[in-house]
Amino acid sequence: MHAAFVPDTGNLPVKTFPQTHCSCFDFYGKHYSGSYMLLNKQISIIYFLKLIKWDILAIFLYACLAGTMDYFSFFKDLSIPFSISAMIGTLLSLLLAFRTAQSYERWWEARTVWGAIVNDSRTLIRQLIQFLPEDDSKAGIVKEFSVRQSVWCYALTEALRKCPSEKVEQYLKGENKDSDNRPNLLLTLHAERLSQISRDYQLNANKQVQLDSTLQRLTDAMGKCERIKNTVFPRAYSVLIHFLIYVLTTIFPFGLDDQHWGIEICLATIVPVLFIAIERTAILMQDPFENKPTDTPMNALSATIERNLSEMASLPKPEHPGQPDTFYLM
Repeated sequence: MHAAFVPDTGNLPVKTFPQTHCSCFDFYGKHYSGSYMLLNKQISIIYFLKLIKWDILAIFLYACLAGTMDYFSFFKDLSIPFSISAMIGTLLSLLLAFRTAQSYERWWEARTVWGAIVNDSRTLIRQLIQFLPEDDSKAGIVKEFSVRQSVWCYALTEALRKCPSEKVEQYLKGENKDSDNRPNLLLTLHAERLSQISRDYQLNANKQVQLDSTLQRLTDAMGKCERIKNTVFPRAYSVLIHFLIYVLTTIFPFGLDDQHWGIEICLATIVPVLFIAIERTAILMQDPFENKPTDTPMNALSATIERNLSEMASLPKPEHPGQPDTFYLM
């Protein structure tokens, strides 16, 4: 934890907070105190195998059972045409292709929205630096907005991940304000302060419109994140895919050649596992705000915004956390 800083803001008070991160639990229930994760270049195969280990075990045991039953008289004469398995496999491939594409679209939209948040946060502070006339209060106003905008990013992360953030708690406690929707509250404080500044400095209409447009884009970004978070992928679609995978797993061994027991078991295991793996990949990507390694790295992006805005407002920059040794970005 870094030491709290108290910026020189002239006559305007600016709330300060220590450099801390939110704390909650990851996908496995393991406790983390950090920024949470996004896959880096080195993807962990072990992590992915842990997600489907029980599916692999169940499919393997069934393949062994089906291969063994071929030696009994009733099952030895039982043969299901391989064309039926091929037809089900083709149908599964089409459904999974659509499912994976839709999941990736949600994941990429979340990353795009947070990229816009980074840009608009910098734009807001840059507009204040450019639009406000030089006087004794300008530096304090810029620092005030810089701190509040940084807190807004952490508050949005907190709201999406349902993880409390000490920075947000401390800032709102200092302001004697709170709300069920903290990001919206902070944007409202932005708007009220900008309204006061417009009156005090008599900003022309063009400058007011540009500042309002920046706030509007931040509001739009918040709404998009909330939509992605609260929109559940259709459950019936997942049930259908699961059902077809189980059907394929059941009938596939009875369409294979019975002459090679080991090869039959390997094929009866590998083919359904591939479909399971593709489906699990889609499930991982469809929810980008759920404390998983495939998440949008919102805390890391918020820390980047905080460092950038602190530099622009001539505040002490928080220490850079550096690159992690793990396969995900903290």
